[in-house]
Order: sequence, then structure tokens, then C-alpha cells
Amino acid sequence: MADGTVTELILATDPNLEGEATATYLARMIKPMGLKVTRLASGLPVGGDLEYADEVTLGRAFEGRRLLDV
Repeated sequence: MADGTVTELILATDPNLEGEATATYLARMIKPMGLKVTRLASGLPVGGDLEYADEVTLGRAFEGRRLLDV
């Protein structure tokens, strides 16, 4: 947005159990602030690290991100 207002927080945690737990925890903490909280879609290898994701895979994960409604 042009006015600098933050409306969405996109979480990009690793696609493993720890990443899921971290994303859920953060979503619960952020929810009272009224922000939309989304998480990158699957498409990254399960158990893989974000640092090894290529640009195309990461782009697709971003486009298919999902709302975390906790």
C-alpha cells in the first residue's frame, strides 16, 4: 500500500514440524493485531530448508500461500 500500512504478514518457516509449530504460534500472537497472516504454500520439499529453494519454486509457494486462521 502506498501509505505504508501493513495489512498482511507472510510466514516463511521451514516445511517441517518445527516450522508448522512456529507458524501457528506466531499467527496466534499476531491475530489480535488485526493483520492477515498467511503461510507459503506447499511446493517446497518437506523437511527441506528455505535457503535451498529456487526462485521459481519459492514464487509458486508465494502465489499459493494460505491463510492461517487460528
